[in-house]
Amino acid sequence: MAKWIFLLPTLLAGALTCKAQSDCDILIRNAKIIDGTGNSWYYGDVAVKEGKIFRTGNLPQNLTASRTIDARGLVVAPGFIDVHTHIEGDEFKVPTAESFIFDGVTSVITGNCGSSNVDLAKYFYQLDSLKASINVGSLIGHNDVRKTVMGSSDRMPTAEEQQKMEALVEKAMQAGAVGFSTGLIYLPGLYAKTPEIAGMAKVAAKYGGLYATHMRNEGDAVEAAINEALTIGREANIPVEISHFKIGGKQNWGRSHITLAMVEKARSEGLEVTIDQYPYTASSTSLRTMLPDWAISGGNDSIRYRIQDPVLRKKIAAEMTGIYKHRGLKHLDYAVVAYFRQDTTYNGKSITEINKLKGRKSNLAQEVQTILDMAVEGSAGMVFHGMSENDVKYIMQYPFNMFASDASIREFGVGVPHPRGYGTNARVLGKYVREEHVLRLEEAIRRMTSLPAQKFRLEGRGLLLPGYAADIVIFDPNTVKDLATYTAPHQLSVGFRYVLVNGQITMENGRHTGARNGVVLRHLLSVTGTK
Repeated sequence: MAKWIFLLPTLLAGALTCKAQSDCDILIRNAKIIDGTGNSWYYGDVAVKEGKIFRTGNLPQNLTASRTIDARGLVVAPGFIDVHTHIEGDEFKVPTAESFIFDGVTSVITGNCGSSNVDLAKYFYQLDSLKASINVGSLIGHNDVRKTVMGSSDRMPTAEEQQKMEALVEKAMQAGAVGFSTGLIYLPGLYAKTPEIAGMAKVAAKYGGLYATHMRNEGDAVEAAINEALTIGREANIPVEISHFKIGGKQNWGRSHITLAMVEKARSEGLEVTIDQYPYTASSTSLRTMLPDWAISGGNDSIRYRIQDPVLRKKIAAEMTGIYKHRGLKHLDYAVVAYFRQDTTYNGKSITEINKLKGRKSNLAQEVQTILDMAVEGSAGMVFHGMSENDVKYIMQYPFNMFASDASIREFGVGVPHPRGYGTNARVLGKYVREEHVLRLEEAIRRMTSLPAQKFRLEGRGLLLPGYAADIVIFDPNTVKDLATYTAPHQLSVGFRYVLVNGQITMENGRHTGARNGVVLRHLLSVTGTK
């Protein structure tokens, strides 16, 4: 009896503690819920507990929570998944990733365009230790794999080298890579033939991965490039993701009707092919992509040697001038410097403007010389204005198309980068959904959430369902908008009220809370075993 009298205060305290505990951690009330399926919105509530979605629907009024958010007049949706980013290195500089968080992005896929960490097990360990504000998955990049084994050689691999490259891909897939990527306009990937790529894609397919490609051409030869991507998909029996699907060059405007028909035909024949797109008429990549392929062979020293050799420089200039004349260009004002480390006064200026600053005549030939001068000093990040708004909209309406920024984590105030790094999703929701009615809101959300989660096999994400990760965005559909422009890109999107990552509030009413609750998105089949 004395024993029970002694324990009674402890038992009573425990009972009171249990009773005082909340049913959930966060309760979102009175929301217009768009669950990510593409189905119509409905009014309801979302409860979050221990980093997961606990319950959804018209929840009981006596349900208790540590924190309640009144979402009246706001949309609640799954956190957006950006499947085409280039964050390597930036996550350690800016782990809070404001440029993504303030655009509603809770998860990203990096390692695109053939560029990635080769040792993904080590990279993932570093990410686990870092704890960024966003979830991160990665592809294994062909360019870096090839460089590791073959350097910058312009030749086919030997059987032994092919085997070594495939072994590196396999190691990355076993570490949890979501697939294999190529960047076939960049060194050394542009030297690779189709069988080399297909061989590595087969390894990724064995582990349930996909093949994501920056194709060899997105302009005059785009159809041949698409055919190569589809061929690799068929030969490797692997799902295909065609990156930043576009039509470049005014002479090609309108061909999106042809290129999308190729994708749809492949799907009807049983190939799982999808695309992604950024909602802008300008692209962004390296200055050196403006040079002929043969001129950039062999790396920096070789490039400088060729440009500084009078005979070779004349040959390069003549070839470039011929290409631009074929495109009907009299000036290169479509090409704008995003960041040039050697002379930051060039940032935000077009090649035409820089040419004038150098005191040269304002003509195509002299502007080509300005490009070559810059290429000798070092490459530059560029923004290229070369797409049609009609093509952008036509591609946007394709149902198996995801929205992606093709961006790094932006360092606020550094350079004059493409605005897509700040405003991709807000631009779709504000300009193309609310203002221009190109898409229904529910369909746009599906493309940002469940479609990328399904394609990249991010299990337990992309939908507002019980048991799924509580990656959630809460935004005002009437005010959501991108503010970043080409001339003033360092501006965060507006209209997002709350962003939750794995159940923690990471952004609240225009303020980053400092939460860094992101996790590594390891591909489960890769980690647990082969098919």
